[in-house]
Amino acid sequence: MSKILRYHFELSILYSFKFVKNYIKMKKIFSLFIMGLFLMSLTPNPKIESIKIGAKAPLTDYNMREVSGNEFSLNDLKQKNGLLVIFSCNTCPFVIGNKSMDGWENRYNDLYEFCKKQEIGMVLVNSNEAKRNLGDSYADMQKHSTNKKYDSPYLLDKNHQLADAFGASTTPHVFLLNNSMNLVYKGAIDDNCGSKKEVKEEWLKDALESLAKGEEIKNPETRNTGCSIKRI
Repeated sequence: MSKILRYHFELSILYSFKFVKNYIKMKKIFSLFIMGLFLMSLTPNPKIESIKIGAKAPLTDYNMREVSGNEFSLNDLKQKNGLLVIFSCNTCPFVIGNKSMDGWENRYNDLYEFCKKQEIGMVLVNSNEAKRNLGDSYADMQKHSTNKKYDSPYLLDKNHQLADAFGASTTPHVFLLNNSMNLVYKGAIDDNCGSKKEVKEEWLKDALESLAKGEEIKNPETRNTGCSIKRI
């Protein structure tokens, strides 16, 4: 092989090596970028501030369409001792679960029965306006409610008006109101989205029981965790 040919051959190998090295580096950067976007979608938006404990609930007369076709406001669904509002959806793994975790949805019917015994109403609200064509449409809500045998009413919050007023940021995001519609608890259902069987702290049930007994709620605020509410 002539010196010129050998030089060009070695040069081509060098450029090929640099190309592969740069490709691997860019692939890693892209993967980290995608992971960052995913993690951002799972954490509450710091710009969205939820209503404070003790505050009067907003938009309590705002009518929303339920999966039955009827319309209800929060005031319509309030019971003797108050109302539990859970912002939820059909698509978030923190709600519906996946291969690695249960999700909180499998506790909804149990919570509904618990609320009923405490004479507290319960409602699920879907505010995912940006995903109406991606699994969170009204028809999707009807189907999901039927498939999961929801006992609780399930309302469509058009243009996330109620979520904006409450400052709800994730699915799920819990707000417990007393019979005067003042906020007494907000945050998470319990301490284990991954496994219903491994729950150690049932924050919401403790709050519901204290509210019904007229007792002070010992832990009125916990950190909500889930997918961000998809706003437009």
